[in-house]
Amino acid sequence: MKLTVFGATGGIGREIVRQALGAGHQVTAVVRDPTRLDVTGNALEVFRADLTDPQELRAAVAGRDAVLSGLGARSRRDAGVAARLTRTVLGAMEAEGVRRLLVVSAGPVGPEPENDGFLDRGMRGLVSAVLKDVYADLREMEAELARSGTDWTSVRPPRLQDKPLTGRYRTVVGGFPPKGRFIARADVAHAMLSMIDDMGTVKQGVGVAY
Repeated sequence: MKLTVFGATGGIGREIVRQALGAGHQVTAVVRDPTRLDVTGNALEVFRADLTDPQELRAAVAGRDAVLSGLGARSRRDAGVAARLTRTVLGAMEAEGVRRLLVVSAGPVGPEPENDGFLDRGMRGLVSAVLKDVYADLREMEAELARSGTDWTSVRPPRLQDKPLTGRYRTVVGGFPPKGRFIARADVAHAMLSMIDDMGTVKQGVGVAY
């Protein structure tokens, strides 16, 4: 497949690029600073852009089978970037008639899992309070997806870890895995790639966790 990856220098985005190349896909990695992308491959195209103008991004998405995005705030100070940058990506995709889009959101943005204990509910409430601006940004991003004409999927992980790929994790379409507290960035990337052709995830939020 021909794939475009936004946020390709971030933890999840870099993993998407690496795994997609390993699976034999053609990948266009959209980055602000190409020197920060340490992944290489014959099937890799690096596209430099600042993500402010949908017209500038049209060439990066034209003719692609799917677009995958790891865009999002890296700290509370960055809250607002997910919705703003995703809006630009959507504009480019809709201009080029590209429909399939998968993005990274967060577990607390979706519904609470059933049968979670007091500890999990308490921790989720604490994290949501501390990161309320970040989650508000992600909710607005998901609202932008819902208003768009794309076949989107929002992947919602819990706390992220820098650990090796396992390929073993739980997913819940429209919900979240009970007692799902962690997942590696590499496994989030794996999940996103595996969902590209999964029509059951289209226009859905999907919780993913160990």
